[in-house]
Amino acid sequence: MALGSLLPELAPGGSGRVPLVQRVARWAREKPDAPSWTFVEYSADPSGTRTTLTWAETDRRARAMATRLRRAAEPGDRAALLLPQTLDYMMTMLGAMYAHVVAVPLFSPDLPGYADRLIGAYTDAEPAVIVTSRGALPHVERFLAGHDVPRPKEIVIAEDVDASLADAWADEPIDFDDLAYLQYTSGSTRRPAGVEITHGNVTANASQLWAGWAPERPDPELVSWLPLFHDMGLIATMALPLVNGDHAIYTEPMAFIMNPMRWMRLIAERPNKNVYTAAPNFAYEYVVAHATPQKLDGLDLSGLVTCLNGAEPIRPATLAAFADKLAPAGLRAGAQAPGYGLAEATVFVSAAAEDAPPKVITVDREALTRGRAVQVAEDAANANPLVSCGRPVGQIVAIVDPETRREQPDGDVGEIWVHGPNTAPGYWRNSERSQDTFGGRLAEPGDLPEGPWMRSGDYGIAHEGELYVTGRIKDLIIVDGRNHYPQDVELTAEEAHPAVRADHVAAFAVPGGETELLVVVAERNRRVPLARLDLAEVENAVRGAVNLEHEMSVHEFLLIEPGGVSRTSSGKIARAATRQRYLAGELATTEARLATRAAARG
Repeated sequence: MALGSLLPELAPGGSGRVPLVQRVARWAREKPDAPSWTFVEYSADPSGTRTTLTWAETDRRARAMATRLRRAAEPGDRAALLLPQTLDYMMTMLGAMYAHVVAVPLFSPDLPGYADRLIGAYTDAEPAVIVTSRGALPHVERFLAGHDVPRPKEIVIAEDVDASLADAWADEPIDFDDLAYLQYTSGSTRRPAGVEITHGNVTANASQLWAGWAPERPDPELVSWLPLFHDMGLIATMALPLVNGDHAIYTEPMAFIMNPMRWMRLIAERPNKNVYTAAPNFAYEYVVAHATPQKLDGLDLSGLVTCLNGAEPIRPATLAAFADKLAPAGLRAGAQAPGYGLAEATVFVSAAAEDAPPKVITVDREALTRGRAVQVAEDAANANPLVSCGRPVGQIVAIVDPETRREQPDGDVGEIWVHGPNTAPGYWRNSERSQDTFGGRLAEPGDLPEGPWMRSGDYGIAHEGELYVTGRIKDLIIVDGRNHYPQDVELTAEEAHPAVRADHVAAFAVPGGETELLVVVAERNRRVPLARLDLAEVENAVRGAVNLEHEMSVHEFLLIEPGGVSRTSSGKIARAATRQRYLAGELATTEARLATRAAARG
């Protein structure tokens, strides 16, 4: 049975068929002095410096940017955002959407760890104009000079755009099918590609997300630190406030990394106590690690209505630890909302936001490897927990056998297919891949649409009307004819020995003679001193645990130095990239580090 249904207000002639960016002008008329976005800067003041725009100011600055962009580019040209996460970033996105210039939300070239992603996305988009800041301009110039990338016609400095240019802007019709921006995927299994997000897609997904979060309380506010170049950060921070003219407070990701309790304090200080937020699973683990009783003292999180957990595998242990650690600060048991989404669906597909504790079912791991979810007791042998990602809203999800293209019954594993107004039309300049991903057709649709369906590349099950994600199809490890999900192997490996760094393990398969072979690459935990590290002990512990839990042998185990496991822009383990570096012999092993230390000593 398929999950979800479409929203009538998004159907042709429905009340929600107004392009989202056009609502900026509406809120500027109806509530000109109400706050739209607040940016919090921590570089000068540890407590944060807050700068707030009203809706009237937002509309004026967005129109000024639209005028400036159209002086540098034609409708349909791309504008690359190579600037820090500030209010200027948001105004550039809105201005590009006004101007029919296709935004490419990226980042300043000095952001560490993303050089290859920036080169690939920028080159693929071929932007006619770059928008940056005065502070980031030298980095942009070095980026252009140091790489074989297209040269823009012009570089626009965001702070220098005169607000009076707004008076020169004349509104132009915006169609739901018009391209709004290119959302480059995070590249967990292959090279990043530009997902074509239309004005209809972003309008629909923002409405779907609000409907899924059910903001029934008055004047909801969003608090975020997520990067705006990532799909979840962009939709949550930019699109959600536009639906009903609400207020969003955001900072930049490094502010969170430097001090995760800033996120909690921003939530606690909101006076109206109706706050929404979102983050990947690792962020909640990070807060748990830093939320001492002293740091929680005085924090009131009772106003946190929903905190969405998505963008990477959701761990039941994380949900439990976050609930327990923050309960003394007033966190409600039903505030946590596990969800599922991907850039090809704009971002949001489903969420369990029903003011109830997250639902976790326990299934038999052995049966799951054969494609069937069989529930067992929590303490049963081979017990494998799965977290519910709730129900889709405003779209339809089907679990489909990717070979036969037939819908699977409840409890049977299949590929997650999505149909709705939020699914993108395709990938930028890649018709073959677009057809493969967005052109799914059901062989026996019955009451469902025959197509087109977006094929997610993720395995999952439907159970009692809710969606459970089991893993990436391309990451699946098949040993001796049995399917193994890498995240399960990774969790086993990291729990096997304290020298393995939590959430920094990549498990993948390499070709073998008669079957695939399992490789486990794990980062060293810095808290275990090198002088006390016994490599053989660590390897034996991991091999033994994987053999016991999953009944398969580890072909090779590598303990590598911290930072060696590749990750995507959303923080997920990039197994394909790590596998490629493993095969190329590019991983810096701890064994080599120890050998170098020994040679230096003597």
